[in-house]
Amino acid sequence: MTKTALIANLAAELWVSKKLAGELVNCLIENVIKGVKKNGEVRIQGFGTFKSSKRKARTGVNPQNPSQKIKIPAMNVVTFKAGSEFKAAVK
Repeated sequence: MTKTALIANLAAELWVSKKLAGELVNCLIENVIKGVKKNGEVRIQGFGTFKSSKRKARTGVNPQNPSQKIKIPAMNVVTFKAGSEFKAAVK
């Protein structure tokens, strides 16, 4: 499902305009990003947890030239762990 399809479904289910549904989706996304950036974690009960994790520096391979090694710097990455209700619904 794309973001556009999600907005259309939300608008239809809540009987609101697509513009308002789009603003709601964008607001949710912005708040998840702000929460992870500020607190390192956002938990949505039954859905899952967005969390900031540190990835160590490592050596990788240049995909255009596999014989060339490159250094990949340490960085923060976002991980998502699905909640129990989400997992059960997908099974």
